[in-house]
Amino acid sequence: MTGSDFGISRRTLLRASALGLVAAPALAACSNDGPALVRSRPNLTHGVAVGDPRTDGALIWARSDQPATLIVETAATESFTDAKRFTGPLLAPDADGTGRVRVNGLPAGQQVHYRVTLEGEDGATSEPITGAFRTVPTGPSDIKLQWSGDVVGQGYGINPELGGMKIFSAMAARDPHLFIHSGDSIYADVPLKDSVTLPDGRIWRNTVSEAKSAVAQTLEQFRGNYAYNLTDQNYRRFNSAVAQVVQWDDHETVNNWYHGGSVAETKGYSERSMDTLAIRSWQAFHEWMPLEPKEAVDGRLYRKISYGPLLDIFVLDMRTYKDTNDIDNGPSGRIFGPEQTKWLIEGLRDSRATWKIVANDLPLGLVVKDGEQKATAYEGPANGDNGAPSGRETEIAQVLSANKANKVGGVVWLTADVHYTAAHHYAPERAAFTDFDEFWEFVSGPLNAGAFGPNPLDGTFGPAAVFVHAPDVQNASPLDSFQHFGEVLIDGKSRELTVNLCDATGSVLFSQRLAPPVR
Repeated sequence: MTGSDFGISRRTLLRASALGLVAAPALAACSNDGPALVRSRPNLTHGVAVGDPRTDGALIWARSDQPATLIVETAATESFTDAKRFTGPLLAPDADGTGRVRVNGLPAGQQVHYRVTLEGEDGATSEPITGAFRTVPTGPSDIKLQWSGDVVGQGYGINPELGGMKIFSAMAARDPHLFIHSGDSIYADVPLKDSVTLPDGRIWRNTVSEAKSAVAQTLEQFRGNYAYNLTDQNYRRFNSAVAQVVQWDDHETVNNWYHGGSVAETKGYSERSMDTLAIRSWQAFHEWMPLEPKEAVDGRLYRKISYGPLLDIFVLDMRTYKDTNDIDNGPSGRIFGPEQTKWLIEGLRDSRATWKIVANDLPLGLVVKDGEQKATAYEGPANGDNGAPSGRETEIAQVLSANKANKVGGVVWLTADVHYTAAHHYAPERAAFTDFDEFWEFVSGPLNAGAFGPNPLDGTFGPAAVFVHAPDVQNASPLDSFQHFGEVLIDGKSRELTVNLCDATGSVLFSQRLAPPVR
């Protein structure tokens, strides 16, 4: 099947996603080597993707199997009448054949059809792939976004007997405007085997690639993890039809990584420096994801996505600037770092949007221990002492106190990481630290990984688990009913926000409606 098989309308695309009509392209390397006949017609190897939309356009990502120029055409209809043409970069081996171009000058709040082709060095063009996305509205309008994380974890890969990662088709069928990928987009530290025998005797089958047969240590192995995930037809179709906002967490590098850390000797790594692994991981992440580091505040990741007058999204990086996991609880610590903390406080203060979503890749009040370090090692902000803020909690307290002092309303936190779904309500009357206004944090995931039981809550900020959907056993397979994504609906007229927590079929397990903040 060729790239032209993706040249379908959004409606057809969504309908086909339920039927599994599009086969995965073979993995291909971007190389200058090989016969001239092979190089004469470039191929789009892993579909296309849309990222970080604006009122006038978005980023379009693609990958070529040989040096070729990225060409994107946009139009108001799928007939591509009066199409606008954008010439992107040369997709070359030094970036693993990947690249992106920002299309702009498009009307706000509209569906945009786009067509991607490659132009080879000798003028030959690839078969096209088409998709669609929505530009950001300038006025109040209905908004539907989804979020989740954790893809191909704990040894559960693409299962051909199930039709692959069908949760992405369930998500696409609900026709979201936007998807926040909350991290763990790959599991570079978890190889795959052909099959996994479950405790009850059932067999989970995997398709396996060379890169997914060992832990990722080289740049090529990290790249291969992203390539593997995009052999899934459901994931590729989702990417072509839904604009994404992506962030990273630990498994893009290695479990529970932090700067200065060292992978445990028992893990079998020849390269044990977490810093070295993170550099390679970072390059592969930016090559294979639809985002542009030049558009981030720090030239790396954290950034604000404005989505009209009803919504601003603050995308955090709680991995790059955190202090080490194995320190004892002290009077202060880092989870954002001082510059990102200041940016978040000021951004929330200055936002005029009705709702401010903070995409936090680590949960605020769930105790997540780093079992590979000593007993007092923790992955996220919460340290289990239930008392006044200490360690990394001090930066969370700074943000929450500033929101209260600045009278910032409508803040909702969305996260993944812990492999189950939950709704947490934080209130000062239940908390050891009381200088903040009540708020909600919603947890979702995993998308295709092992599911785990609920983590304990730290009482520092007074969280209460209003809803939890988690297995009774650890590492429940995706064959069970504990894969999840979340959904946020904002009503353009009433400005109400509703959060739905959904399972892999798209069934709503829990719903919470929030009134707009009083101005």
